[in-house]
Amino acid sequence: MRIGELATRSGLAASRIRFYEASGLISAQRQANGYRSYPEQAVQTLGIISCAQQAGFSLEEIRRLLPDVHSDGWAHDEMLGSLQRKIGEIEAMQQRLAQNKAQLLEIIATIESKPEGMACSENAGRVLANLRGAQFGQ
Repeated sequence: MRIGELATRSGLAASRIRFYEASGLISAQRQANGYRSYPEQAVQTLGIISCAQQAGFSLEEIRRLLPDVHSDGWAHDEMLGSLQRKIGEIEAMQQRLAQNKAQLLEIIATIESKPEGMACSENAGRVLANLRGAQFGQ
């Protein structure tokens, strides 16, 4: 199929498809007239690439997971390991985000508990002192 049909069927822009081809993620045969001809499997491969990118995989990680152009099989164990590692990365990121959220909520609470009549600049100093104390375990 030509790139226009592949773009329609995959929902991706032709420029994105050419980028993936240049990156070695998909391949096309050049016809005598210079047009690219993509195999039917390219639709599925592009879907996998899109899903993997949305899940946070880099193009290099995706390249290692996709079956070799010259083979018919998937590297099952490598794919399973990569997916499990990605889950670990996501869980670590969730933990960092939860810590960041807790710190921001604490800062908000400190700002909102400004004593009556305290100037904003003085309150900013109080908030910074609390942050430094929290940072250094005081």
